[in-house]
Amino acid sequence: MPLAILINLLVAASLVPANPTVTTRAVRARWRNATEAELRKLIPARAPVIKENIETEFRTASGVTDGRGKFIAGVVMITAGYSAEGKYSHFFITQAPLKIGSMLLQPGEYVFGYQRINNDAIRVSFYRASSGEGVGTVDAHVNRKSSMVRSLLISPPVDGRASIQVGRFFFEYRLDN
Repeated sequence: MPLAILINLLVAASLVPANPTVTTRAVRARWRNATEAELRKLIPARAPVIKENIETEFRTASGVTDGRGKFIAGVVMITAGYSAEGKYSHFFITQAPLKIGSMLLQPGEYVFGYQRINNDAIRVSFYRASSGEGVGTVDAHVNRKSSMVRSLLISPPVDGRASIQVGRFFFEYRLDN
């Protein structure tokens, strides 16, 4: 009998992966699109931008969640009549550190706007929502894989990498763990 138990233990131990990245990957959060109800709790009706509260257009909201309470989300702001007009177009919230181009966005609230570089690219500029302080820029390029045009589309990270689409342009981001 003891020999049978020893053999069963050895067989069971051989089924456990020896590679620590395999076990770590199974424990990592799986990001998914946020539901409308989750976005309604997260996206403000009026975004706090510097000293103004700018109305947001919820139907343009997009976001993702890790299912454990962390979100990355954004929405178009209605900036007509505000000092942000022409400078910022979107309100952006991240609850996870992100790497976008050469920028590192710590968890917090941001605004971004963009300017056309040419027919195939726009330059997206990020600012801290509370102060208007510039954080950095990233170039977004025409999405040649899809002809879909979206006000804002944030895709969930897969293996830590994902994209954000603004109009017909997109740029990549990655989780910075």
